[in-house]
Amino acid sequence: MQKIAQNVYVETDFEGCNCGFVVTEDGIVMIESPQIPKNAVQWREEIAKHGRVRYLINTEPHDDHFAGNYYFEGTVVGHEGTREAILKARMDRFPRGVVPPEKDFHFRPPTITLSQRLTLYVGKHTFKLINMPGHTPYQVAVYIPEEKVVFTSDNVVGHLCYMDQSSPQDWLASLKQLEQLDAEYYVPGHGNVRDKSCLPEMTGVVQGWVETVKQAIERGLSCQEAQDAIPELPGYKSERPDRHRVDVQRRNIAHLYRLLK
Repeated sequence: MQKIAQNVYVETDFEGCNCGFVVTEDGIVMIESPQIPKNAVQWREEIAKHGRVRYLINTEPHDDHFAGNYYFEGTVVGHEGTREAILKARMDRFPRGVVPPEKDFHFRPPTITLSQRLTLYVGKHTFKLINMPGHTPYQVAVYIPEEKVVFTSDNVVGHLCYMDQSSPQDWLASLKQLEQLDAEYYVPGHGNVRDKSCLPEMTGVVQGWVETVKQAIERGLSCQEAQDAIPELPGYKSERPDRHRVDVQRRNIAHLYRLLK
């Protein structure tokens, strides 16, 4: 666990997404919950040393960001689309071999939602939740101006870029919007905490994927031919087995091909 600002703590080593929490005068505000049950319990014990959880914010509709909500008290907050995704979530979405031991385990959806913007005032801290579509339509950035920290969701990542539910043009616009925030610390959905330099890097990744698939279309390749011909699209390599990277790449190409065609 890292203390990245006066009252902000981040964990980047759990399997799944990065998780964080902010200590305020009126309790704890969490951002994301650990995907793996044993990590969630460990995180809960660590947070308890700092206070009571008031709010738990989920920044997107994928299970690695919300699967651990069950283990925490506090009101869950997220985008309307994230709430709908959690209500439809299935237990088999956990990583292989991971089964929550609790018989009454269930996914906790947000009970406070936003479509565009929402501001929480907790103690002397301000939490500005801003819908920034890109990786999915429902991405939410969480900006804490008093700490100069922003949690970017998976619009910024430090590993293989998943684009199979994305809107690239919205993604690029959201990265520009993130750059306008007065922040010093950018907590990506996955990977190490960064400064603002992560934004032009991520912009280059998204643009690289789009341009590569666009060139394949201009060459007259079918979708399957593009999937077979493109050796490795721009972005970060996956830490998972190579076949996972190949599968993600093929799904990304298929999605971008449909959009660009």
